[in-house]
Amino acid sequence: MIGRRVVVVGLARTGLAVAEFLLNHGAEVVCTDVLPAEKLDNQIEELAKKGAILELGGHRNETFTKADLIVVSPGVPPAITPLQKAMVKGVPVIGELEYAARYVTVPLIAVTGTNGKSTTTTLIGEILKAAGRKTFVGGNLGNPLINLVNSEEAVDLAVVEVSSFQLESVESFHPQIAIHLNLTPDHLDRYDDFNAYAEAKARIFSRQGPDDTAVLNTDDGNVAEIKTQARRLMFSRKKKIEDGAFIEDGKVFLAQQGRTIGVLALEETRLKGSHNQENIMAALLAAWAAGIDMETAFKAAADFKGLPHRIEFAGEYKHVRYYNDSKATNVGAVIKSLESFEEPVILIAGGRDKDGDFNLLRPAVEGKVKLLILMGEAREKMAKALEGAVETVLVKNMAEAVALAGRKAGPGEAVLLAPACASFDMFKDYTHRGRVFTQLVQSGSE
Repeated sequence: MIGRRVVVVGLARTGLAVAEFLLNHGAEVVCTDVLPAEKLDNQIEELAKKGAILELGGHRNETFTKADLIVVSPGVPPAITPLQKAMVKGVPVIGELEYAARYVTVPLIAVTGTNGKSTTTTLIGEILKAAGRKTFVGGNLGNPLINLVNSEEAVDLAVVEVSSFQLESVESFHPQIAIHLNLTPDHLDRYDDFNAYAEAKARIFSRQGPDDTAVLNTDDGNVAEIKTQARRLMFSRKKKIEDGAFIEDGKVFLAQQGRTIGVLALEETRLKGSHNQENIMAALLAAWAAGIDMETAFKAAADFKGLPHRIEFAGEYKHVRYYNDSKATNVGAVIKSLESFEEPVILIAGGRDKDGDFNLLRPAVEGKVKLLILMGEAREKMAKALEGAVETVLVKNMAEAVALAGRKAGPGEAVLLAPACASFDMFKDYTHRGRVFTQLVQSGSE
């Protein structure tokens, strides 16, 4: 690494961590981002003090073509011109996940899927920690895997959430346990079509062999038939499973060769919704594959409260309950979210379109959603796609949306923020959007 010229592309959390690692190991580091300095984290100043060269406000083709190695952050599309020119010149281009994995020596548990990745990854981490295993939890969740390498922390296992963006460039990334939760259209603003997106996700299994474990959702046809050389453990909400997990009579059953090896009553858990039932099953199977005592795993799963912005209870006002599911940034996530409610729902949605097919929401909103409130750049496209399915009102901002929902909701009903879109038209990110929603709800109920 010493003396090699490495270009780090994208200076969000992942890129900053990669640059830190490279500087610590003697590389000549160039950090580049399309954003100007004032829109980036102040940590870039510390990197400059350590010797990093900063090229901000745009990329330079020459910087890329003269590099010895380029490490790309997940949010940077591989099709950008400087990267394409570098690859033509034969410059190696890899993502942070692949780069970090080359230095990780402990077993890896990796979680992908369109929805539920963060919850499942965090739950697995909690189970492992409850069992006394020293565990790194991160990846796309917000703590890049390279941070484990940077810290040189002694751990027994690493659990990482991995996105399709991260998986695009993996070669040697090899999780001993790999989980694929579900697959619905998403990020079609980046991929040519759904098949390209699906292929990126399936790369999580590409290095697995017969001694590894693949955990798959048998209810999702796009996932169940994925080819892998690993041992397959399946989970289902709809039917019995011989090797894996299934739900029956309100309980999660774990089975091996048709024999029950553990049972967890869902009423003992704190997570709401059918999608979280799938997350729980996947996490328990990962723990089982990792050799964790099931009694310990069941207790940790029952105690787990979930993550912010995932059908998070935001407050109650005039007997109306408000839920923040700002993390529901695609159509599939909204469908799963709506399945969690039996009561009538006022749905607040909209934001920046990711080329989603909003027509797929029609069966989910018909008969379940009392009123659809739309905001953001995609509001007119969503309204047109769902015309006639539900009463729809377009608003300018979140404050107007929450105020309208409060006036229209009746006792015993629910107000749900589940946007089906990205947040960047109006907010910094989905967490900012969720916080604004929750603050508006709580200020109105005081």
